[in-house]
Amino acid sequence: MTQVRVRFAPSPTGFFHIGSARTALFNWLYARHTGGVFILRVEDTDQSRNSEEFLNLIYGSLRWLGLDWDEGPGVGGAFGPYRQSERAPIYREYLERLKASGRTYEKDGALLFRISGEPQVIQDAIRGRVERTEEKDFVIVRSDGNPVFHLVNVVDDIAMKVTHVIRGEDHLSNTSKHTELFKAFGAPIPIYAHIPLILKQNGPGKMSKRDQGALIEEYQKRGFLPEALVNFLCLLGWSPKDDREKLPLEEVIRLFDLPGVNQSNARFDEKKLAHMNMTYLHAMEPGKCFAFARDFLVARNYFPAGLPDEAYLRDVIGLCQPKVRAIEDLPGFIGYFFGEDFAIDPKAREKIFSKGDPRARLGELLAALPTADFTSDAALEALVQQLASQHGAGTGDYIHPARLAVSGTAVGPSFYGLLRVLGLKRVTVRLERFLATA
Repeated sequence: MTQVRVRFAPSPTGFFHIGSARTALFNWLYARHTGGVFILRVEDTDQSRNSEEFLNLIYGSLRWLGLDWDEGPGVGGAFGPYRQSERAPIYREYLERLKASGRTYEKDGALLFRISGEPQVIQDAIRGRVERTEEKDFVIVRSDGNPVFHLVNVVDDIAMKVTHVIRGEDHLSNTSKHTELFKAFGAPIPIYAHIPLILKQNGPGKMSKRDQGALIEEYQKRGFLPEALVNFLCLLGWSPKDDREKLPLEEVIRLFDLPGVNQSNARFDEKKLAHMNMTYLHAMEPGKCFAFARDFLVARNYFPAGLPDEAYLRDVIGLCQPKVRAIEDLPGFIGYFFGEDFAIDPKAREKIFSKGDPRARLGELLAALPTADFTSDAALEALVQQLASQHGAGTGDYIHPARLAVSGTAVGPSFYGLLRVLGLKRVTVRLERFLATA
């Protein structure tokens, strides 16, 4: 059996779109599923719009997503070069073959391809039988001498021995032009698989680069986990057929196949992606989460005076990991761990002081702190339970005002973990200050 060879062929003319990332992913998954080859090929013939900055962004985004390529820029391979701007001699050679066969002619300075007029039938691996007849000849070299997409795309697929073309459904209308060219070159036609479009979250139409949530760079900047985004992208047009959503990549590779890709378009759902990211964050190994969160905070200059004690920062992040919805929320979630100038939430204060005697409860807790064991959440919990029993109160009568006093808010991580991480000195100072102003 011939080894599968697939390619992802982006144009470096803009930011890296989530639809492009999904196309790259499906090609990569199919290559890994079949033991095939994943080729990265850069379609950079549009000199007026190409940018090395955008090209480097594509490389960086693919690496961030974990989509390593087997052949392509920076890796090499037997069928290079892998940038179309460097393949002009190859295109000239193929053009001469077309000219010699009588399938080209000039018109208004451009070179046109003479169609056969025959119906072009493909057995699409996703969409089934597709038939289309090209009705007029089309340009393959512009009047400025530059070959057009249709020609270079087909030539590269032939020269690089691509066996499967997995691309967006919006390219389906180009396929009859491409099969005409394959036949004119006497080359085998690859198996086509046109994957469904990604629809914008609200309203009709395909998701564009201008839509919210469309750019991979946004997710990198916001601290999304790449494995969560990859998992989410897998499910945009494909599913394992058992209603599972969180899937290890190794299992996706094992299960992924082209017949399992849906024909219907997939709608982008930012809430679902955010939930997927939170699920991955909560399940992340604590040491890895610490390093990820620390780097995120440092990159945003969260600690202008320098990193705090590593053990303390590790404790803070470990305490917050199960509660924070996303790493991008961390800066607003941990402020009171690193400074004394946090504000007291007035609504929370009003609610807590509307019943019972929170001042008395805080006074009792403060008096018991000097002998408290701050090395154990369980020991702090036992202390509060003992006070509640002793004074005929509920544990919440201590927890709610104390949380407000030491953090300024009514929500946050585990209360006993919060006290343990802040430590005896900080908790004492904050309770005394709060009581003095309550």
